[in-house]
Amino acid sequence: MVYTEKTTTLDKYLDLPQRGKVIAEYIWIDSTGGLRSKGRTLSKPITDLSQLPEWNFDGSSTGQAVGTNSDVYLRPVAYYPDPFRRGDNILVLSECFNNDGTPNKFNHRHECNKLMTAHADEKVWFGLEQEYTLLDPDDGYIYGWPKGGFPAPQGPYYCGVGAGKVFARDVIEAHYRACLYAGVTISGINAEVMPAQWEFQVGPCVGIKMGDELWMARYLLSRVAEEFGVKVTLHPKPLKGDWNGAGCHTNVSTEAMRHPGGMKYINEAIEKLSKRHNEHIALYGSDNQLRLTGKHETASMENFSAGVANRGASIRIPRSVQATGYGYFEDRRPASNIDPYLVTGIMVETVCGSIPDADMSKEFQRESQ
Repeated sequence: MVYTEKTTTLDKYLDLPQRGKVIAEYIWIDSTGGLRSKGRTLSKPITDLSQLPEWNFDGSSTGQAVGTNSDVYLRPVAYYPDPFRRGDNILVLSECFNNDGTPNKFNHRHECNKLMTAHADEKVWFGLEQEYTLLDPDDGYIYGWPKGGFPAPQGPYYCGVGAGKVFARDVIEAHYRACLYAGVTISGINAEVMPAQWEFQVGPCVGIKMGDELWMARYLLSRVAEEFGVKVTLHPKPLKGDWNGAGCHTNVSTEAMRHPGGMKYINEAIEKLSKRHNEHIALYGSDNQLRLTGKHETASMENFSAGVANRGASIRIPRSVQATGYGYFEDRRPASNIDPYLVTGIMVETVCGSIPDADMSKEFQRESQ
């Protein structure tokens, strides 16, 4: 049985005055790359990050600590207007720390931020293209597809218009508005090649803000879909066969790349990326081998490649960038279920240079232990 929240009934309670109090919903990333959250009451509106108190949660219930030492601490790193509660209420993105002050092993933001801070003068811009698939919450089958069957082959669905070509546009429109209300730098949406698959783009964002905003956009998507009784999956290949997988294409530029003559720096970056292909693939999402097959607009996982306007290459240089001689490049290898801190972190590490106390490859190994 599909449960859809009774939002009309809820509205009369959301309109009740809060008597000066503010609700802060603390959000964090758990051991599986999923999102968790819980709310607390604050005595007054927040105007600066420093006003938000540290909090904690039971890490043994999220796979982030053992039961005999279960407290994991939440340290706020960014906050956003709450589109669900509205008013002065906020969403608080938080990092997870152990009680000895060290980052929890599933906290990848900490190391990523070291790299972003060290290379701040490079002014690295990112834009992430988050693909995702909608599922029926009862049976987990692709949302809107004939039960036990398949729709017509791919072709009319990409950026489609009309019944039978698009599915759950109401969910997508609600998510778009929620992101804009929250101040997330959402730059667009579109229906994807596989029916019931969609994409939203976040960016351009500078440095650590990219990971923060993608996680917040994902949180908002899950919350919106929850209200509509639809399930969201970030699996890179939710259905076997002749159907497109889901990625999170990563667009990158340094300040030098964005000015005339920037193609020189783009080519230098691609050369560096070619030498660390395996290290990047290790951080580019789980089950990505099911997607990176060399088919369905993907490159082969085994071999690195680059090309102009080539959607079957590891790195695509847009035709417009080649024509002007400056701009950005697109890494098409990351899967839809990436941790954006790992991906943007290793990208800066490779393109701009590592720093002694931050290594994203070791960060991933630390989590795996």
